[in-house]
Amino acid sequence: MLEQQTKATELPEHIQSTGRLLVDWEIREYVKKYQMLDPFEERLKRDGVISYGLSSMGYDIRVTDEFKIFTNLKQAVVDPKQFNPDSFIDFKGPMCIVPPNSFALARSVELFRMPRSILGICLGKSSYARCGIVVNITPLEPGWEGHLTIEISNTTPLPARIYSFEGIAQVLFFEAGSLPEVSYADRKGKYQGQQGITLPKV
Repeated sequence: MLEQQTKATELPEHIQSTGRLLVDWEIREYVKKYQMLDPFEERLKRDGVISYGLSSMGYDIRVTDEFKIFTNLKQAVVDPKQFNPDSFIDFKGPMCIVPPNSFALARSVELFRMPRSILGICLGKSSYARCGIVVNITPLEPGWEGHLTIEISNTTPLPARIYSFEGIAQVLFFEAGSLPEVSYADRKGKYQGQQGITLPKV
């Protein structure tokens, strides 16, 4: 365990582990050293699109053009232990229409490789939130790798439009004051290395 923790402390020399939120230049340093996310946009892109890229204290991620749209035709009860894959309709295109009071699953353009000292917290973008569209992503745990599976809920009574390859959510990166004894990779978490849209696992 000591050898494992020593290796994990190889952080940029000028970044101290103090339990705080990373700012733009620190996120850039972690991307260079650990390939923490790829692809990486060093500037916030916002001309005519829902913004994505590096912001002052976070990173706005994009959604791809692949979606799984939920339908209640195949499952009477939503059960995370016995989820029916046929409850989704696969869709690919420049935009996705999420039905009223329903949801869709998607994935991030970005591939994440979370350092052992970093936890990511994801929040939806205000452009969608102000339209009643809620984005839910669980924390990016230290040691986790993969593409994010993104849940997009349409809380309105109208169809909602989601734009492919544009911003969908913002990730905030928190550096811990100390290192965990066991990382997500150490315990071989069930969503480690996920590539496409990943359904619930037990």
